[in-house]
Amino acid sequence: MSNQHALQQLRQQLQQQLQDEVQAISDIAESAQASADTVTLDQTRMGRLSRMDAMQGQAMAQATNARRSARLVAIQAALTRMQHGNYGDCQECGEQIAWARLQVNAAVSLCIHCAEQSPTA
Repeated sequence: MSNQHALQQLRQQLQQQLQDEVQAISDIAESAQASADTVTLDQTRMGRLSRMDAMQGQAMAQATNARRSARLVAIQAALTRMQHGNYGDCQECGEQIAWARLQVNAAVSLCIHCAEQSPTA
């Protein structure tokens, strides 16, 4: 398989992932928004454990939304790198990212060495 063909397959994979993420976000937007809304502390409406459950649900919904947003940004950044011709280059050191790593996660932006050194990895 040629590099150009393999790159085209990864581009299609990223575009599909982007569409899937956007669809997933729109599917859960209303229910997630209700879960992420401020929890009211009206003791006449709900007990303490119910409020704690609501607060936990709120935190989980907010974390899910943050992860989905970060994934969307990573996918869009990878598609932009493809357009600019520097896809597959580590954004930290400039070395080529291993092809196997890109096949596992086409949106990855760091080589394995830089990812291991990154404090956010």
